[in-house]
Amino acid sequence: MQKRLIAAALLGTALLTACGTNNKNVAESPGIYKHSGNTINKQNDEDLYNPEKVNTQSEKEKEFGFVRQVKSPVPNKNVNFNQNNAMNREKVAKSISNMLVTIPNVHDASVLVTDEEVLVAYRTDAKDKKDRFEVADQVKKTAMSVVPRWFHVYVTDDTSLRQDVKNIAYMDSNSQNKEETIKGLVKRMLSRSPQGRKVNDGENPNGEVINKHKNKAEDQDEYRERMDNGNL
Repeated sequence: MQKRLIAAALLGTALLTACGTNNKNVAESPGIYKHSGNTINKQNDEDLYNPEKVNTQSEKEKEFGFVRQVKSPVPNKNVNFNQNNAMNREKVAKSISNMLVTIPNVHDASVLVTDEEVLVAYRTDAKDKKDRFEVADQVKKTAMSVVPRWFHVYVTDDTSLRQDVKNIAYMDSNSQNKEETIKGLVKRMLSRSPQGRKVNDGENPNGEVINKHKNKAEDQDEYRERMDNGNL
């Protein structure tokens, strides 16, 4: 009887040790994640490890944002891209417009985000050429700071073009004549308004990549270079 009790005690100890080791391996394994889903962010960690913590709205606004994205919580299983992963262009446009009206001398801004361009029509009280140039540069850089790097940004302080920007908002990526409509508006924006400084030595003011050997843009969607070469 005593031998059976000792054997049972040893078995129980072994099982507890195995469970503890297994949990440790799962927690530390780079291939298995205890979080459900594919995104691990700071808020999730607080919910899991510090559920009693309650942040006020003011405290949340002061926090840094951190997200770690993994392909899948299961090793060797890829996550499928779906509509939930796509950029919400309406929210991006709102974020840009909210930032633009904080710029001195910018009183309102209409922002359109397409699949590869940002078109901004804004109202400013800057009158002379130098001041208009500086405001345009700030507006352009602000928009570029929000969207992915491949986007081209075109701006105008001609308020008569605001309705044109709004009209394109009723189109989508599959609309007929989308390219021609956008091209026509961009041409008017470029001809009537300053665009600010070039982004860098390899990109013009609108973020279009320049082929230094040919001194023109490398693709047919880069309207500024096409206009400069008389092809827009």
